[in-house]
Amino acid sequence: MEKYVIKGGTPLVGEVEIGGAKNAALAILAAATMSSETVYIDNMPDEADTNVMLQAMSSIGVLIERTGRHSVKINASQITNHTIENDYIKKIRASYYLIGALLGKYKTAQVVLPGGCNIGLRPIDQHIKGFTALGANVSIEHGMIDAKADKLVGNHIYLDVVSVGATINIMMAAVMAEGKTIIENAAKEPHVVDFANFLNSMGANIKGAGTDVIRIRGVERLHGTEYTIIPDQIEAGTFMVAAAATMGDVTVKNVIPKHLESISAKLVEMGCQVQESDDAVRVVATKRLQKTNVKTLPYPGFPTDMQPQITVALGLASGVSLVTESIFENRFKYVDELTRMGANIKVEGSTAIIDGIDKYTGADISAPDLRAGAALVIAGLTAEGFTTVEDIRYIERGYEEFDAKLRELGAQITKVDSDRELQKFKLRYA
Repeated sequence: MEKYVIKGGTPLVGEVEIGGAKNAALAILAAATMSSETVYIDNMPDEADTNVMLQAMSSIGVLIERTGRHSVKINASQITNHTIENDYIKKIRASYYLIGALLGKYKTAQVVLPGGCNIGLRPIDQHIKGFTALGANVSIEHGMIDAKADKLVGNHIYLDVVSVGATINIMMAAVMAEGKTIIENAAKEPHVVDFANFLNSMGANIKGAGTDVIRIRGVERLHGTEYTIIPDQIEAGTFMVAAAATMGDVTVKNVIPKHLESISAKLVEMGCQVQESDDAVRVVATKRLQKTNVKTLPYPGFPTDMQPQITVALGLASGVSLVTESIFENRFKYVDELTRMGANIKVEGSTAIIDGIDKYTGADISAPDLRAGAALVIAGLTAEGFTTVEDIRYIERGYEEFDAKLRELGAQITKVDSDRELQKFKLRYA
């Protein structure tokens, strides 16, 4: 089993290029099946989740051509069935986007219930509420979601909770429905806006993405398009926090600084220098980090996907910090692993009370999920001695060449799959 081995204590210094947004890419790939014409997508991250989505699409007859590592040509004119039950698609939460896409175009979809990281309940009740409001009959049987409609008709839908997945899925089901759909209490995340822009580039009529009210006027068909996915907000934030935690100086390139404002603001509160330019953010940490309080919230608040990373950094800050998780109830599982590295963190309900320590110490740890895995790598980069991180398959679901990008910034990290390779690394950096 592959794992990362890290020799900590080296500040990250240099420049890193951020790839396309995973969360936007998964929705956009699913929506590409709604046109019978060819769709070209660029700046697509080459990660486990996006590759699984492409496999699932191929299994129902979508023609996929990888025109480059980060570009793909998709033609869905030959879709042969509307049932997706492959074992691999269970591994990703975004499998549910194929329900909205297939229902929206073909008025029928059967998709296996989604998986992904075990960070808490991810109910799909708001998705079902939206599909039902548009005229679909939805049932869950034998681990499959079955949605069917004679026709879809626009409606006024109020989401009980802000949900990125439900907002995107309802948008897909509504773009070819008869009449007008209004989604209130819609998610405002950058990848929701990017997704709306993609659909509009195919001829959809969507207004208000980025606000809490999205208005959609149904169209008869969607045509082909060429589209470039936005940069990944969470990958960028991860490298920003890694720079801060390691007392480094990193310029994060190919980003939209506006999308990173909540992260930048917390790093400034913690004593970092953050410099923004048109498409880059530089993070410099020259002194010990200071305490602060963080609460995860829907965009434009602090992202839940950045909560483990900021917690790792605050574990090294002077004073006591509080991190409150308001999105997922099971997102502090990594704290046990961090405690093995010397962290002084107590979790009470949805809040972590963090009493900063001087340094982490290397340990053998395991990634419990995608973002926590990246956070534990950051801890290893700062730690005294050697750290091994197992279950890195979680990390590779959402970070492309994570270890290689860190090495370019001076990190002493590599991927190994045997004890011999592990010992070789330790001898080299002993």
